[in-house]
Amino acid sequence: MTVESDQASIGRTAGETAEETAQRIRALIDRRLAGFLDEHAAPVADPEVATAYRLLRRFILGGGKRVRPLLCYWGWRGAGGEDCEQIISAGSALELCHAGLLIHDDIMDSSDLRRGRPTMHRSLAGLHPGMAARSFGQAAAILLGTLTLAWSDELLSGSGVEPSRLKAARVLFDRLRTEVIAGQYLDILAQVRDLPTVEQALTVVRYKTAKYTVERPLQIGGALAGADPSLLDVYSRFGIPLGEAFQLRDDVLGMFGDPAETGKPVLDDLREGKHTILIAHALQHASPSQALHLRTWHGNAELTEEQAAALRQIVIDTGALAHVEIMIDERAREALHVLRSAAIDAEAKAGLAMLADGLIHRTR
Repeated sequence: MTVESDQASIGRTAGETAEETAQRIRALIDRRLAGFLDEHAAPVADPEVATAYRLLRRFILGGGKRVRPLLCYWGWRGAGGEDCEQIISAGSALELCHAGLLIHDDIMDSSDLRRGRPTMHRSLAGLHPGMAARSFGQAAAILLGTLTLAWSDELLSGSGVEPSRLKAARVLFDRLRTEVIAGQYLDILAQVRDLPTVEQALTVVRYKTAKYTVERPLQIGGALAGADPSLLDVYSRFGIPLGEAFQLRDDVLGMFGDPAETGKPVLDDLREGKHTILIAHALQHASPSQALHLRTWHGNAELTEEQAAALRQIVIDTGALAHVEIMIDERAREALHVLRSAAIDAEAKAGLAMLADGLIHRTR
């Protein structure tokens, strides 16, 4: 394929809707990721290393909404960028970063499933029988997650974006990783603290998800296109409330969602003891008997579906679920208010509005 025809396949078609654009960008991201992985085969001639690389490839390419690459793309478009290979490579770098962090997150959460399939550490553990299989799977997954994070750096650095703009974007990319690790640390810290507050839980939401998932990808796309600071500020004021709404919806789905839709067992967050705003609010408003049940079974590995049903009912009866739904609505309205007045073109606004609606009202 010639450079000219390849660029033409990337470009928009006349009358393309925001949904059609999103589908096209997802396909281009998947193609770029597949090409990058083709170029990064196992460096040693060991069949077991090659097997691990195949599992990693399957994990990276095996699903996902490509939210961060899409936000990076719309941030680029909103700053006047045109469709090209450079923004596809940059968006793909964000997806590699996300994949590496997910691998590590699943180890910390002791999760068995991701997107309806075995997590990386479980898949790797299955390669070897015996007592050491579990520790091998976790150690190997830590290595492969770290490798994927390193690849994200490589892909962004080699994206071909003009050097001064790439330098500005890399500052934001570095902040993204620093912030999400801090948020993740706060998340695991909450599991050993006594009665984390709603405010503490909201700080986790902001750093672990809102900045990482929405604000920084938008700003990175904008910086790559040469956006001025005022537009990056607009992206922040839109991105943080939208990102918080996204995580709050995720928390609701983690407790009340359908596993067939979410691809993750509904008991995972409860058995892990994840201190969401749902749980923090419920503890603050629970009766003594409700609080005892919450403290006894939330974070208990022996939790059964019957006991989980009682936990969910407490979350409903204390008003925690209704409170979180109100928080989601408030943040959605705030984000969309910023978007309506943003000085970006109509196509970028439509794309961001569609993506925001999908993040807030999703079922998986």
